[in-house]
Amino acid sequence: MQRVIAKLGLGLCAAALLGASALAQDIKIGAVFDQTGPFAGGGSKAAALGTKILIDIINERGGVEGHKIVAIFADAQSKTDVAINEAERLLNEQKVDILTGFYSSAQCVPVAAKVDAAKKFLWMPVCVSSAVLKGKNLQYVFRPTIHSDQYGDASCSFIAENAKKLGKELKDIKVAIIHEDGPYGVGVATANEQRCKELGMQVVHKEGYSATTSDLSAMVGKLRRAQPDVILHTGYNPDITLFLRQAKEAGLKFSALIGHGAGYSQIDKLYETFKDDVNSCSTSIRRRRRCSIRRRLLPASATSSPRC
Repeated sequence: MQRVIAKLGLGLCAAALLGASALAQDIKIGAVFDQTGPFAGGGSKAAALGTKILIDIINERGGVEGHKIVAIFADAQSKTDVAINEAERLLNEQKVDILTGFYSSAQCVPVAAKVDAAKKFLWMPVCVSSAVLKGKNLQYVFRPTIHSDQYGDASCSFIAENAKKLGKELKDIKVAIIHEDGPYGVGVATANEQRCKELGMQVVHKEGYSATTSDLSAMVGKLRRAQPDVILHTGYNPDITLFLRQAKEAGLKFSALIGHGAGYSQIDKLYETFKDDVNSCSTSIRRRRRCSIRRRLLPASATSSPRC
């Protein structure tokens, strides 16, 4: 479904462009993803590959209104300033008609404003921060993903719907919220805190950290003291892996961990590192929630593996 939406989005942007310039021979699309750096293995390279496949499919089927799509890929290097520079280069030097890509919300926020001001189309298939669009009244910027506010709401609602599986009343469930401190993490965590409190749960700890940190042991220590039943985590693959490793080493115990998008969507990479310590929820629950969030559980102990 996401691939269909992405294809439709690129096609609609291209069709709109043709309406404005019927003489255009090729449609030039600039695609900025992280081919190197920590975001590359966290999902950005996979998104870039998906974009290339979609463009190839569209071209194989005759392009858009008979016009071929020519893609120019650029590497953001997992850095916001590089992403901005590459976006400007593609717009000003390569004269692309449409920009797409941008894995990190920290990249999407400034790039969206610049592209909209240039009156060029921007199609964002990955980043989810509400800060990208909320209150901005952007006219040329579009994305098919949900907003970070919706991630935050969905995970708390999921806990409420399955409270009995934790063996506690909703008011007795203790929730800890941890997140990378960029627009992505802050957006989801803010919604987490608001919604969980609205539903009557106890938010016993909330903390942000840099996605490039090399040590989360202090935060793990705080979580041990807070003793949460559920941890809500928003991060990227490198910091998620670091947290899970240090949490296990420190003997941090909890009943469930709910991970939001990005790094947690790279379940194959997490499984390579943690094996059966990382499990997905039951199929019936995934279907009921329509997979609106990525739910990953870690065992409460080294030998047990409770399902949500």
